[in-house]
Amino acid sequence: MPRKPKSGAPSTIGSNPERNRFHNRRVVLDVVRQLGPVGRMEISRHAHLSTQAVSNIVEDLVADGLLIRTGRLRAGRGLPPIQFAVNPNGGMTAGVEIAADHICTLLIDIGGHVRAQRHIPIPQNDPEAVLPVIKAEIDAAQTQLQPPVPQLLGVGVVMPGPFNVDGMTSVGPTTLSGWLDFDAVAHIGGMLGVPVTLENDATAAAVGERLHGVAKDLKNFCLIYFGQGLGLGIMIDGRPYRGANGNAGEIGHVLVEKGGRLCSCGQKGCLEAYASFHALAQQLAAAGVDPIDDADLERLHRERHPVVLGWIREAAGYLAPQVAMLENLFDPEAIVLGGVLPPGLLEELVEAMQPLPLSVARRRNRSEARLIHGRTGRSTAALGAAALPLLETMTPRLDKAHAARREQPTEEISLAG
Repeated sequence: MPRKPKSGAPSTIGSNPERNRFHNRRVVLDVVRQLGPVGRMEISRHAHLSTQAVSNIVEDLVADGLLIRTGRLRAGRGLPPIQFAVNPNGGMTAGVEIAADHICTLLIDIGGHVRAQRHIPIPQNDPEAVLPVIKAEIDAAQTQLQPPVPQLLGVGVVMPGPFNVDGMTSVGPTTLSGWLDFDAVAHIGGMLGVPVTLENDATAAAVGERLHGVAKDLKNFCLIYFGQGLGLGIMIDGRPYRGANGNAGEIGHVLVEKGGRLCSCGQKGCLEAYASFHALAQQLAAAGVDPIDDADLERLHRERHPVVLGWIREAAGYLAPQVAMLENLFDPEAIVLGGVLPPGLLEELVEAMQPLPLSVARRRNRSEARLIHGRTGRSTAALGAAALPLLETMTPRLDKAHAARREQPTEEISLAG
């Protein structure tokens, strides 16, 4: 896997007035994204900033092309207040998911709206093969847009982990080959000429589900992510938790069966060997159904294929205790299941895991479900990938040390309007 920067830098910005000013720009822009069109007084109330500070920041954002004036609100006496909204053509970011067998590309404007989406299979997933495809896919997505085409502010790239772990092979059907010690940020950034954010797919998927899916109202949740393998995205107080080296959430390589099935990581008995898309594909291949794509799997599930139904039962048996463990560890509002599995299959998997084992989540006053299935489907990781550089490029970099942290965003993930 590519080299992943350490996240040991403090997450607080400090009391430096210049740093606070740029932080306040982000706060104001987020308020307008959520509520716009909106006036200065309303922005001031929601941002907890003085009207004069908001006025100065708004004018700066208009000058930078990030906000636009939308006219005056016709209400009440006196001069109606000027309304402001996010400029949909003020800039956009790209999200690129590099999976073992495909690349998904999204373009999202600074208002959080998807402007273009592409999905292409890849026969090889090494850097030499993948980098030209990334460039071609972003170019092709941009040509789909009606002019004026917003400026590309940054690119988020996501791929399966783990990153640089001794003893875990990086070669296999659920991983990418040739990326060990490859500086993906430098190479992709140099090729595209824009800032690049690197993230593992499960963490990005959690961000995508929070911004665009079933977790919009959740600040503390875990997302069990079905890619080719199995990962975990962790959101704590609205922030993605990454761990010291970006490898938090490698739930697929938790041992669940001593001396069990061989996993692509080199161990035996990993959860991924039982409860993943790859594990299901292997079982179908053994029954003579090979290869399969999303449409095939959806059809097989609809036809009640015995291998698919058997996998659901087996996967549910291994996943249910992990859900209780996550609840005991993180006390989340809910656990989300999401990723490439068809919605109907995900829903049946959730049902098959009931009743869940006892955990701290079983509260007397609980009204919401402990386990829910995601809504953003196969594009969830790419959606999250595009959101990460969007959050970082809303404000200018202050120094080289802060610029280096664009690969480790720490701010709360706010919802697009």
